[in-house]
Amino acid sequence: MGGWCCKVKWYWWLLIAVFAILGLSTLIPAPASKPCLLGYYAHCSFTPLSTIICWVIAGACYWFVKR
Repeated sequence: MGGWCCKVKWYWWLLIAVFAILGLSTLIPAPASKPCLLGYYAHCSFTPLSTIICWVIAGACYWFVKR
């Protein structure tokens, strides 16, 4: 009788991890043609928005799996 985490398929955990990592990767400073909305040069010029979108998708997947 394992917890709910044992019943979750591996691909859901993979999807959650991918979107969480993608959200983090948008925050990393990198050479770019123009600064992001926070004022520094990052992988994505829409850094705060793209980070939030990725984390919302990861959170929605987690919520969907947990319910």
